[in-house]
Formats: sequence, C-alpha cells, structure tokens
Amino acid sequence: MSDIIHLLPDSVANQIAAGEVIQRPASVVKELVENAIDAGATNIQVLVTDAGKTCIQVVDDGKGMSETDARLSFERHATSKISQASDLFALRTMGFRGEALASIAAVSEVELKTSQAGAEIGTRLVIAGSKVETQEVCACPQGCNFQVKNLFFNVPARRKFLKANSTELSNVVTEFERIALVHPDVSFSLYSNDSELLNLPASSLRQRILNVFGKKLNQQLLSVDVETSLIKITGFVAKPDTARKKGAHQYFFVNGRYMRHPYFHKAVMEPYDRLIPAGEQVSYFVYFDVEPANIDVNIHPTKTEIKFENEHAIWQILSATVKEALGRFNAVPSIDFDTEDMPDIPAFDTNTSVAPPKVNYDAGFNPFKSSRGGSHAMPAYERKVSSDWQSLYDGIEKSTPVENTELVFPFEEEMSSSAMSSSLNETVGNELLASSPIVESGAQFMQFKGRYILTSVKSGLMLIDQHRAHLSVLYERYMRRMALKQGMSQGVLFPEVIQLPASEATVLDAIFDDLSAVGFELSPLGGGSYAINGVPSGIEGLNPVELVRNMVHTALEKGFDVREEVQSLLALTLARAAAIVYGQVLTNDEMASLVGELFALPSPGYTPDGHVVLSTIKEEDIQKMF
Repeated sequence: MSDIIHLLPDSVANQIAAGEVIQRPASVVKELVENAIDAGATNIQVLVTDAGKTCIQVVDDGKGMSETDARLSFERHATSKISQASDLFALRTMGFRGEALASIAAVSEVELKTSQAGAEIGTRLVIAGSKVETQEVCACPQGCNFQVKNLFFNVPARRKFLKANSTELSNVVTEFERIALVHPDVSFSLYSNDSELLNLPASSLRQRILNVFGKKLNQQLLSVDVETSLIKITGFVAKPDTARKKGAHQYFFVNGRYMRHPYFHKAVMEPYDRLIPAGEQVSYFVYFDVEPANIDVNIHPTKTEIKFENEHAIWQILSATVKEALGRFNAVPSIDFDTEDMPDIPAFDTNTSVAPPKVNYDAGFNPFKSSRGGSHAMPAYERKVSSDWQSLYDGIEKSTPVENTELVFPFEEEMSSSAMSSSLNETVGNELLASSPIVESGAQFMQFKGRYILTSVKSGLMLIDQHRAHLSVLYERYMRRMALKQGMSQGVLFPEVIQLPASEATVLDAIFDDLSAVGFELSPLGGGSYAINGVPSGIEGLNPVELVRNMVHTALEKGFDVREEVQSLLALTLARAAAIVYGQVLTNDEMASLVGELFALPSPGYTPDGHVVLSTIKEEDIQKMF
C-alpha cells in the first residue's frame, strides 16, 4: 500500500493559519497597528476603502525594516519579538507568534514600503497569495506603509460571508478604538473612503477616553488606582447613576493588551450591587499591570483570552478598589445599619390612630402618569386608606386632557385625536371583538395586579399580559408604517443632540433611512453628533436620545445586514419603549380596545420576540376545582 501522509504546501498551510488569525478586515487592522506599536511608532494612520474589503492602508513612523527583514517578515513564524521559548514568559510586545504578515499575504495582495532611520533608500515589496511578485528599492519616509488590497480574493467562500460594509466598518473602528485606548501617547487617525472618522492626538489617558467616546463621559468617571506586590490597577469606573441596559463601554487591558474576562467583570460589578437596577451595566476602563510571567497570553491567535496565575486574589483586589472608588465619591453609604431582628415599620391602616398624610390632588394631575409616558402603582398606604378609591379620581378622569391620556395609551392615530374617548373606544373595541372567534360577544374585562387582563372566552377564562399585548400591537403598527414609508413624525420644540463614538456612528448611518421611515428626523452635525428634530408620533414623553442610542446598540449587537431585519429590530425597540407599563390602570373600554387589536394580529399568542402573551384556563379545569 502506498503512503498517504504528505506535507502541505506553504501556500495551503498559510491559508489554514490565516483562517484563525485573519477573520475579517478588522483583523488586518489589528495586526498591522499592533506591529506599528511594537516598532515604536508615535504616529499611526489607518485608511480603509469599502470597510477594508477593497483596501486597507496602515502608515506608521516606526523604526522600519531593512531589505532582508522586509522579505523575511512575510515568512511563517518569522518574528523579532522572541527568540526562545523562555521569552514567552517575559512578553512586553503586542505580537510574538510571527503569523500575522504571513497570514495576511496568504489571502490578499500586499504592498509594503519601508525604510529605516538614516537610510537613503527604502524597500518596496509586492506579495499576492504568498507569492513574491516584486521586490525593489524605492524612496519612502522612515517607517512602514502597508497596503492590503482585495482581501480574500483567493478565498471566495470567506469573502462571500463578510458582512455589509457598515458592519465591517464598525468592527474596524472597534478594533482601532481598543488599541488607541491603551496607547494614549501615540497619535492615531482613521479614515474611511477619504472621510475622517477619528483623529486622536497624543494625550493623557483620561483625555484619550473622552476623545473616543465624547466629553460628556468626563463627569461620569471615577478614578481607580491601587498598587500591590501582585498587581497594579489603574483606570476609571462610571458612577452608578449612569447605568444603562445597553451601550456601556466596558474595557479590560493587561500590559497594554485588550482582553475579555467575564470573571473580572463580576468583580467590577459586585460593588454596584443594589446601587443600580438589575440587568443594567456601567462603563469602566480598567488597566492591569502584572509581571508577564504571571499571565499566559498564548491561548488563542487573537490574544484576547488571557489566563492569570492568581485570579482569585486579583478578583478581591479589583473589587475592593472599585468599592473604594465608589465610597470616596459617596456612592456607597459609609455606615451599614444592622436591621436584623428589628421590627418592620407598619404601613398606615384605617384601624390605626395615626392618620396618613393628606394628599391634595390637582384636578389636572394624573397620579398614575409617569414622566416616561407610563404609570406607577398607587402607594401602599393609599391603597389601604382609600377603600372607595374610585371616587378620588372621578374628577380627574373627567378633566384629564385628551392629549395626556393618549400618551398613556397611544392607540392608532386613525382613531382621530380623541382616540381614547370612551364612546369611540367602546365602538372600536366591540367591532374588533365581534370579529374575533375566541372572545365571547359582550365579554367584560377585569385587570388583575395591574399586569393581566382577565376576560371570559368560549373555552374558559383567558389571562392576557397587558404590556406584551400592547407591544405586539405597536410592533405591527410600526412595521406597517415602515413598509409604506408613512411614519408619522412629531416635531420637538427643542432639538436634542446625541453624541456617538465612531464605531456607533457608522451603525446609525447604516440604519438612517429606516429611522426616517419610522418617524425620526435626524440631522448630522459632524463628528458623530446628530440633532433629533422629530420623533415618531405616539412616543412623546420618552427620552429620544436614549431611544436612538438603544436602537444603535441593539443593531450593533445583532449585526443585522438585511433591511427587513433592521426594520423589525427598530419596530421592536420602539414598541418596547412605548408599550404600556405594568401597574397602569386601564378602563374596561381601554382593555376591550387593546384585546380587540391584539386578536386582529396574525399571531396574537406571542410577542415578536417569542414571549407568551396570553394563556387560557379551560372551563372544565375550573369546574374540577369545585
């Protein structure tokens, strides 16, 4: 039998290696910029065309390479960073594997111009698919000038699965920002299709963070600084009142290298326990300086996963440092009162001798109306004192302006400006319910715990989640508007300005038309700033800046490239923000109208994101209970 094992050609081996090292244009930017940092560059320019698919150019003023080094640098495992195995335990450079340039040259067309200090001439080298096409002398300034063209030209499958330009450009900017945040002493600039996205002069660390993410962040940052025999930790954490569900800027760096570390993330967030709402996050920029022998960065070619020798001890130091930073700024109370075995403070009751404070309600004030257009449950003592609570609000219900009620429960504009009036709601609700094969004709509705709507159906008793039901209704409405491009916009009296970092501004530009179709009126101001001149009708009272920011962050996380998916994402985000909240009191007519609209949907049983909207207790199951 003949032998079947053989060595792969270098060109094939390089393409296999490139599959791990070079995954997208952002990977090329990362490797080339890190090489420039290792070469001692003080000024680095990155220029991309078509998000890097057509061309990526990185120009630096580092020490450059000789003619021999320039040619040898594209060989696999050729590096100037290490020379023996023991050097892996004393790494202070970004690169060391000697695979980046070989991997880039294996899947693209590369042109390199480089010259060393004091040299009269430099070297020009052209390589395509790992094959050297040209090597000649040239005149060029000190440093390196890399041009990477037609990425994945010889790997069509890989090129086919690249994302849209907006997504790939966002990834490029993200990698660029990570490197810039850890090297504030280096000047960086980034251009996309000849348009400047970032220009970061050399500065202090705090100023570099503000230059990347905006000056508003300056008032939010608390400094952390501790040095022990084990580790040195510096950087910044955000104040608790800046917490948000999406879009927090969270970065770990160790010895000048970006890393992901869920375990240390918990150490940062642990001091914020009970200071921020559950599920929300704060921004942080934490920089570790440890002995290279105590960490292992040689886990994956991307070098973003790093193992620490004393993770538990570092966890405790990090958590204590963040807690101290919060305490210095009075974010954490300095005295903890021991309330164990202490009696509870009794709520006001009608049987007690102490009367609750008297509350005088203005006739035009709705106690359930919140600033976000939602409502809040009645305080506990009010519920106990007011046995005949409906009489307290009779006057309010009659005098509440129609506009205010619309904000609480924004039904279709087609129902006219008095859409929430009892007579019209009753008519619309009955018409929709009459066409429903499920809800019984003339059925009454009851609200339970400010969360569920109960009504009788032909098969038994139905419970409907009011927030999810309204979310489903609004989602379909926004989707129809975008499909017809008939998004109704409500102008704002004072336009608000949203400031986005470059990585998020590219996403906003990609979904700009879809935002306009929904009803947002945005005007670019330059530098990642946009003026919000109008918002979709029906979401007045919500924070438009946070709403747009959330949609950008969600699109950034999902990475949607298809227009229909982006539209669905925007519609869902708007619906979540504008849907009635739990605890909001609804009249019977409002419940009838909501249920009627729900059953007019194609899939009333589930929200667009797959949550259950309604559940039915069968009549025979109810009979068995008795």
